[in-house]
Amino acid sequence: MEEGSGEEEVLGSSLTMEKVAAAKQFIENHYRTQMKTIQERKERRWVLERRLASSDVPKEEQINLIKDLERKETEFMRLKRHKICVNDFELLTIIGRGAFGEVRLCREKKSGNIYAMKKLKKSEMLIRGQVEHVRAERNLLAEVASHCIVKLYYSFQDAEYLYLIMEYLPGGDMMTLLMREDTLSESVAKFYIAQSVLAIESIHKHNYIHRDIKPDNLLLDKNGHMKLSDFGLCKPLDCRTLSALKEDEVMDDENSRESMDIDGGFPDADNRSSWKSPREQLQHWQMNRRKLAFSTVGTPDYIAPEVLLKKGYGMECDWWSLGAIMYEMLVGYPPFYSDDPMTTCRKIVHWKNHLKFPEDPKLTAEAKDLIYRLLCDVEHRLGTGGVGQIKVRVLDLREIYLFPSTGCYYQCSLQLFCIRLILGSRMLYGINSMRWRLHLNQKSLGS
Repeated sequence: MEEGSGEEEVLGSSLTMEKVAAAKQFIENHYRTQMKTIQERKERRWVLERRLASSDVPKEEQINLIKDLERKETEFMRLKRHKICVNDFELLTIIGRGAFGEVRLCREKKSGNIYAMKKLKKSEMLIRGQVEHVRAERNLLAEVASHCIVKLYYSFQDAEYLYLIMEYLPGGDMMTLLMREDTLSESVAKFYIAQSVLAIESIHKHNYIHRDIKPDNLLLDKNGHMKLSDFGLCKPLDCRTLSALKEDEVMDDENSRESMDIDGGFPDADNRSSWKSPREQLQHWQMNRRKLAFSTVGTPDYIAPEVLLKKGYGMECDWWSLGAIMYEMLVGYPPFYSDDPMTTCRKIVHWKNHLKFPEDPKLTAEAKDLIYRLLCDVEHRLGTGGVGQIKVRVLDLREIYLFPSTGCYYQCSLQLFCIRLILGSRMLYGINSMRWRLHLNQKSLGS
């Protein structure tokens, strides 16, 4: 009897702590948002007054314009107080499922805009200790405004679910693109790696580490551009301390503890019995890729060695992941892929013994060098000394992404090729039992 009551007390205490943390976060977010709103309102009035002061607008009309601004500000605040709920959206087709819920295409009834609705079951998140992960994702999306990451438009909850209303990207994800194409040319790979660099930089600027950079989380929009998504493992970075994560934060595979040696490392294994040719590696990867993406354990193929070894780490771990993705784009499978996750972990930790390039496809010396400079020890890794080290190698703003001054996409020939690429992959979803197709101007596609 006493033992049972003790367990109930621990569970009750844990739930209480979760509620306290949630209440604290809510209050902090509320006041932070209020202060930001007040400041933005003051700035808008100041900008208008400054423009009017330097113009020839009559005094009476100036007063009317300022009153009109105040009226619009009041109306805007009234609209903001309207509580968004799931009934404000028409639910369409399901486009994804996960361990805690689903992602569904939806249409906002008032505006007609199409969004992706992430619906998460709160009880499941509590049981699996994922509340902090979801909170981290919501906070980052609300805080970071960038063309390079998926936008969050609304977040709300009811008694059973948490809802995130996000930007819908009809081009699918990089994983699906790679499954169809096997490999990408170096020019196309560089295009997407450059965009990934900008996306990762945008979250690093706000002192977050993504920790889950992989093809599944690189989404494509209708213009062939890539955006970063899925920030559930994002971790705010305290600039004063870079402490290691707890073991259960690093890997979900329970067998990992048994495979580690007494020093917390992964002993390298003689893998001659499981050796596969590059062609066999590619075939095996293609066969298992989709299954791994939807498993609760996932795949460690893109995790940096310092993370697996539970060492203190920083933003550099995201650049390792990018190097692994670049290798996969050009070769067809990740650099340390194996039949089971633990062998993959051993290969990553002992990367010097296992990082090799197959004879086919042939990569240029420039591409190999960039991969080698990303898949290496932290102290030598590109990005450790700042993102500029990587930008010099892959980024050309005139051709790759957007003009910073306008935020407008530059319609380069390479981008148009990428549009054809994602159109060919048929990653379009149905709406109201009809095929919803991308309406792209045929002239812009050069056909």
